[in-house]
Amino acid sequence: MRRLSCLLGLCGVLSIMPARAAPLPHTVQAVASFTVLADVVAHVGGTHVHVTSLVPPDGDPHEFEPSPDDARQLRQADIVFMSGEGLESWFSRLAHAAGYHGTPVIVSNGISIYTPPGLQQAETDPHVWNSVPNVIIWTNNIRDALIAIDPADADSFRASAAAYLTQLRALDRDIRDRIATIPADRRRILTSHDAFGYFGRTYGLTFMAPQGLSTETEASAGDIAALIRQIRQTGVTTYFMENAADPRMVQQVARATGTRPGGELYAEALSPPGGPAPDYIAMMRHNTDLMVTAMQGTR
Repeated sequence: MRRLSCLLGLCGVLSIMPARAAPLPHTVQAVASFTVLADVVAHVGGTHVHVTSLVPPDGDPHEFEPSPDDARQLRQADIVFMSGEGLESWFSRLAHAAGYHGTPVIVSNGISIYTPPGLQQAETDPHVWNSVPNVIIWTNNIRDALIAIDPADADSFRASAAAYLTQLRALDRDIRDRIATIPADRRRILTSHDAFGYFGRTYGLTFMAPQGLSTETEASAGDIAALIRQIRQTGVTTYFMENAADPRMVQQVARATGTRPGGELYAEALSPPGGPAPDYIAMMRHNTDLMVTAMQGTR
């Protein structure tokens, strides 16, 4: 997966600051690339920011196909937020269709980016939000970008960000405490695609998946056979589907290994309101609860 800067061909897109600095006379109209990011922007922006997510709830940000309405939203935006690291490979097409010439805020700037073993150095894991410390960095970058575009509301953005950071730090501690109850030799999870690398590195779990970093890729027969051997050797007993990923491949592996279903994880999209993961913190708690239950062997 190439970096987003290569996809867009614009060096300036990596800035975390929007070009506009004058105060806005209205509520800031923000566009975020996908629901997880939109939720964090909403928490920092509060009542001063209206946020629209381009990718809808339960939508796959890898395979998203923008619509004319998305182009309209982009044209009308005061500020645009993206995660970066190749996640939004469709953005350059959308920007061209919309006639958008702004500089998106890349909220993952400052995060230590992970390249999984066996991949080229330019192929990076874009799923940074599955580690809470990375979303703490997001929050700081979002706060600074909103202050830059709407300095009149700077105090509100700082206060909202501080309150949200307190919640994120508590969430991070809770996840670490939950995972610490699981013996190290049982901390293995089978999922649909390789979206939990940052979660694993931060919280000490090993994730296995038939698909790679993007749901756009297809696993070869050799890849699946190797994964089946690995699962049998390590004793993984539970597999998880993902809300925005095709479950057929992981179900094929499950049938071959006898692993049982553990539920549905939310890897890169929130649920609709009323679902189990309507916001980022709820998503992380939901995923952690399912994983811990499976690793404890109580499902």
